[in-house]
Amino acid sequence: MEYVTFIFTVLFGLCLCLSNIEGAKILAIFPFPGPSQYILVQPYLKTLAARGHNVTVINAFPQKEPIQNFRDIPVLEVFEDYDNIVNSVQTELNKWQEFNFYTEFFESISLRVLNNKAVQKLINSDEEKFDLVIVETVRTEILYGFAQHFGAPLIGFSSFGTDVEMDEYVGNVSPISYVPSTMSDLTTQMNFMQRLKNFLIVGLQYLHTYTVHLPRQKVLYNQYFPHAKVSLETQRKNFSLMLLNQHFSLSFPRPYVPNMIQVGGLHISHKPSPLPIDIADFINGAENGVIYFSMGSNIKSEKLPKETIDIFLKTFASLPQRVLWKFEAEKLPGKPDNVFISKWFPQPDILAHPKVKLFITHGGLLSTMEAIYYAKPIIGIPNFFDQFLNVANAVKSGYALDVDINTISIASFGAKIKKILSNKIYTEKIKKISRQYHDQPIKPIDAAIYWTEYVLRHEGANHMRVAGQDLNFMEVHSLDVIGVLIFVSAVGLWVIYWFMSKILGFIFTSNAIKHKKE
Repeated sequence: MEYVTFIFTVLFGLCLCLSNIEGAKILAIFPFPGPSQYILVQPYLKTLAARGHNVTVINAFPQKEPIQNFRDIPVLEVFEDYDNIVNSVQTELNKWQEFNFYTEFFESISLRVLNNKAVQKLINSDEEKFDLVIVETVRTEILYGFAQHFGAPLIGFSSFGTDVEMDEYVGNVSPISYVPSTMSDLTTQMNFMQRLKNFLIVGLQYLHTYTVHLPRQKVLYNQYFPHAKVSLETQRKNFSLMLLNQHFSLSFPRPYVPNMIQVGGLHISHKPSPLPIDIADFINGAENGVIYFSMGSNIKSEKLPKETIDIFLKTFASLPQRVLWKFEAEKLPGKPDNVFISKWFPQPDILAHPKVKLFITHGGLLSTMEAIYYAKPIIGIPNFFDQFLNVANAVKSGYALDVDINTISIASFGAKIKKILSNKIYTEKIKKISRQYHDQPIKPIDAAIYWTEYVLRHEGANHMRVAGQDLNFMEVHSLDVIGVLIFVSAVGLWVIYWFMSKILGFIFTSNAIKHKKE
C-alpha cells in the first residue's frame, strides 16, 4: 500500500510540474500578529514562489533573507498593544462580548494594514496588477476588497477550517445538528440540550454578523475602496476557492462544496530537522522520557498568574520525566532540574523525537495537528476561540485529557499526566488516528498548490461555484418558501373556517326558522 501511495505521489508531483502555468502575479494578505497563522501559510506561499509565480505578501513577519520571486510588504503596526489585547480575551466574556471582541480586534488589524504607507502605495499604483489575491478569511471582509480593486480572482485560506460565515462565502451548509460551532466546546455527538446550545451560539453569531460586524465592515469598505465596482455583500461571496487547514481524520466528516479543499497540516515537513545541541542532549539524557509543554504563540507562560506557574513547577518537579517548557522569560525562579525553559522551541522537530511521550498544549489547531502527525497524546489547556472545540474533539477521540486552567491544582494536573503516561490506550489511539491522517493520496501542500493553479488556469474557476453563493440566508434555507407555505396554509384554513361557518350558520338558521314555523 505504501509503495502504491509513493508511486501515486510521484506521478502527481510530475503532473504538477507539467501543469505549471506561466508565472502569475499573486497578492497574499496575511497580516495577523500571531506567528502560528504565518507559520502555517508560509510554506504554501514559498512553494508558489519557487514554482515561478511572483508573490507579494502583506504580513507581519518579513523574511530575514531575500527569496526569489517573493516580496514582503511588512505591516509591523499590527503588533501595537497585541499582548494586552490577547490578555484581555482571557477574562470572562459572554458570547456577545466575545463576538464584539473579535470584530474590534480584526477591524483594528485591517485598518492598520490599509493605513500602512507601503500598502497605500500598492493600492494607488497604476502599474501594480495581480492575477490572483489570497487572503486569510477571519472576519476581515474589508480586505477582500483588494480582489475587486485589482480585478483578480479571490482565494480564501482558513487557518482553522470553516464556520457559519465562511460557509456563506461559498454557499456551504453546516447542519447544526451535528456540526459544532467553532466558538463552542461541543462535539459531533450532541444530546438535545447540546444541540440547543449549538443552535443558540450559531444563531447569535448570525445575528451579530448582520447587526454589528458587517455594517461596520461595510462602512470601512466604502471608505477605503470608494471606486469598488461591487458591494461588500457581493464581494464576500465571490470566492473562487477556499483552502481549509483541516482534514476529516483530524476532526470529523462533514459536508463541503467542491471549491472547499482540505489541506490540513500542509505546513508540516515530513522530514524533521536536527535539534539544537542543548535541546537534543536534554532529551537524549531523559531515561523516563520527555514531556513537551507549550501554550502557543499568543498566550505567554510568563504572563500566567504566579499561582498557576507554581502549580506547573511543583507538578513537574514531582515527575520522573524531563520537561521542555516554552517559557518566554530568561529565568524562572524555583525551576526544578528536570525542566528546560526556552522562549522558542522547534515544536514539530521536538514532537518527532521518539523520547517525547506527551504534549501539554493550549489546543490550538496547528499544535493539535502536529500532535496527530507525530502521534503524541495530549493534555489540553484551552483558553479561547477554537481551542475549546479542538480539545473537546481530542478528548472525544480518545487521545487526550483536558484541564481547566481556572481550576487547575497540583493533584488533578499530576493525576492526568500520570494517567496518560501510564495508560497505553491514549498512545495507541493517537497512533491509529495518525495513520488515518497520513493515508492520503497526495500531500496537503501539493493539493493546495494544484487547486491554486487550477483557479489561475481556469480564470477563477467559476464552474466550481455552487448556486448557494448567490443566495441569501433566507433563500439558502428555503425560509421564504416555508414562510409562504405557512401563510398560504393559514389563509386556506381561514377561508375553509369562514366558508364552513357560513354554511353551518345558514343550516342552523334555516332549521331554527323551520322549527319556529312549526
